[in-house]
Amino acid sequence: MTVEVDFSLLDVTRQVPVDDNDAYLRAALAWHFGAETGSAFWLRIAPTLGFDPLTEVTSYADLARFPNVLAELRTVPVADLVPRGYGTPPPVPQIFESGGTTGAPKRTVQLPDWIAQTIEWHTDDWTSSGYVRGRGLLGVMPSGPHGVGYFARLVSAGLGSVFHTVDLDPRWVKRLAAREAAAEVAAYVSHLVEQVGYVLQTQDVANLLTTPPLLQQIVRRDDLLKLVRSKIGYVVLSGASIDVDTLDLLRAMLPATTITMTYGSTMILSQTHTRPESPDSPAFESFVFDPRSPYVHFRVIDPATGEPVPYGERGQVVMNHISKGMFLPNNLERDTAIRVPGPPGQVGDSVTEIAPVAAFEGEPVIEGVY
Repeated sequence: MTVEVDFSLLDVTRQVPVDDNDAYLRAALAWHFGAETGSAFWLRIAPTLGFDPLTEVTSYADLARFPNVLAELRTVPVADLVPRGYGTPPPVPQIFESGGTTGAPKRTVQLPDWIAQTIEWHTDDWTSSGYVRGRGLLGVMPSGPHGVGYFARLVSAGLGSVFHTVDLDPRWVKRLAAREAAAEVAAYVSHLVEQVGYVLQTQDVANLLTTPPLLQQIVRRDDLLKLVRSKIGYVVLSGASIDVDTLDLLRAMLPATTITMTYGSTMILSQTHTRPESPDSPAFESFVFDPRSPYVHFRVIDPATGEPVPYGERGQVVMNHISKGMFLPNNLERDTAIRVPGPPGQVGDSVTEIAPVAAFEGEPVIEGVY
């Protein structure tokens, strides 16, 4: 008997996600492994899986059966990643690459529908957490092949903000750090901070998007600390981890500035939602991140056993991305986190207190400034 699949469940943009997570998963599997709709990438891999994803994957837990194929994203032609169901010719995708922390960068494709959805999420998150609309945004983040700079430019335009940016090449910083060239790292960071100063001294900016290490370096300069205090009302941190003590110190140094943070990855094609503080609960010591379920969900596991760690314990993060445009299941990330229960209706775990593992895929993990 043929089961009808409603592919419209995969359509975005949506103000709220579909209300039947299991139906969404069934539609996604039928799409990505259907001969007429799937990508060349997954249709090539499907016969090697040892199970039939159309009949034997019946729950989100079953996604753990898939191999972690992300290493192939370093070399696969990007045209092979676009699902056939988008038609011929398909929409032109945007290509974004990882930071190259563990070697050659991995590539993902983002099609116009997913980009529009991501922009909506970013816009909602920023405006609900204190973004100063109509005033300038200074982005001290990677651009080029990295998605964060691309999306910041589009979101700021929608919020009526002039976007100022500083060039940042995280791969070069990581290479310098890997060979312990501390003086060269310091010189590059000093160069970045100098560029920040030029914008702060001359332009109308009230919002700042940067990484935790760079914000720490910016506020170490007395003249820039004074400018940030007088001009910047809203800071979004992303791209690197931060410990609770450092976050508390930054909040103390910038008491009138709203500091928020987001956690994302090129491999989930998005960023998480930063859980807002509740009026009836004390302020969080650290940010809690809720993935965009059912498009993205996390598991926090003991890497030695593959089993979930108890809530409140630290484990390694497994990421899953399931959308119309891409299917990337069972990706063991280079991050550890504290496992937190998700809000009602969410698939999988929420996370807090993100930190990098010491080594990943046989290579030391170097965050650098991103």
